[in-house]
Amino acid sequence: MNKLMKFALPLATFLPLIAGAQDLLDTVSTVDTIIRAIVPIVMVLAILYFFWGLVKYIQSAGDPEKASDGKSIMIYGIVALFVMAAVWGLVELLSNTFVGAGGRAPNPADLLPR
Repeated sequence: MNKLMKFALPLATFLPLIAGAQDLLDTVSTVDTIIRAIVPIVMVLAILYFFWGLVKYIQSAGDPEKASDGKSIMIYGIVALFVMAAVWGLVELLSNTFVGAGGRAPNPADLLPR
């Protein structure tokens, strides 16, 4: 009974969303809009983090401990930018491959041979 409840409770929670598919599409569209607005902001923050490390490195003026702190901040900034750009590119590639450049899934009837 416990295993059944672990499966049934989440399903029952999302059942109204599944029944109202239009509401689900609106929710997905809203989340997509929010994510598309947040990603460039986070990338700008990563660039600012990199430049903050650069400033710390320049201000170290020969102090090896402060210089290593600046270097590590710059490395983390570059890694964060690389990871975000790679994930963003992969998502766009998969989206264009499976959904198409128009942003909507193709009609299955159009895919069947006639």
